[in-house]
Amino acid sequence: MFHDFKYPAILAASNRAAWQIDEVISPGAEFDFTRPFMPESLAQTAGLDMLSDEEKLTLNHIRAHDYLSIFGLVEEFILPFLMDHIRPSLPDADDHRVRAMMQFAAEEAKHIQLFKRFQETFTEGFGQECEMIGPPDAVAKVVLAHNPMSVAITILMIEWMTQSHYVDSVRGDTRLEGSFVNLLRCHWMEEAQHAKLDTLMVHDIAKDMSQQQFKEAVDGFLEIGAFLDTGLKQQAQFNLEALERKMKRRLPEKERNELLEQQRRALRFTYLGSGLRHAKFRETIGAISPAQLLRIDTIAPSFC
Repeated sequence: MFHDFKYPAILAASNRAAWQIDEVISPGAEFDFTRPFMPESLAQTAGLDMLSDEEKLTLNHIRAHDYLSIFGLVEEFILPFLMDHIRPSLPDADDHRVRAMMQFAAEEAKHIQLFKRFQETFTEGFGQECEMIGPPDAVAKVVLAHNPMSVAITILMIEWMTQSHYVDSVRGDTRLEGSFVNLLRCHWMEEAQHAKLDTLMVHDIAKDMSQQQFKEAVDGFLEIGAFLDTGLKQQAQFNLEALERKMKRRLPEKERNELLEQQRRALRFTYLGSGLRHAKFRETIGAISPAQLLRIDTIAPSFC
């Protein structure tokens, strides 16, 4: 086994990392819109020569809004999936496992609430609504219709992805807006334990699966990825429209198309590519099926 994750240790770490929403975004909080929220590695606005520096900053803010809004959206299918996964095993489950998984679910519910508060605070300070893909229940319905292992693999990718975003791109970047960074830090602390629990969950589901069944689960995972990728294309369009409303001008058609294409690539990397190439995600898949890891590794570069 490539990891030593244990339920008692995960539960203890989760208890130590616990925080309350009001500690992260208090009622009446304000963000500093003179500073970027998102790191350039994810926002990817620096090369958009059709925009002024002020307009690039505005797009950075819009990307921050889509970042937490999309994570809020995916957590709305993670939560019911967790509850469905936990329920059948309750009579015979280890107490530490039950408590750790129930805390996982409670923290995901807390994150959904946190991100909704962020959206409200952001919109008030930004001065206009930024449209988002959804609604979350419709997205959840499509995702949860897949094989449970397909969904579990998707969740595993998302959880490890948030770890790399914070550690590799956000932590230590003093140029970024402080309150937003603190929000991401608090989210990262709890997601660090969720990623470990997801790893255990995937292995638990996989133990009774044949290689053919796991291949079919990866097929479903790739279908979910394609579904989310279609949504990201629409989100790039929504972001452009929000930017143009804020700029009070419409870009020439050629520049609009260039920005859309570049930002679609940025969104695909943020939400798919960076997860597909995460070392811990790859290790988990490879431990179950080297052949299916090879499939994923072959696809990943198109999202990076």
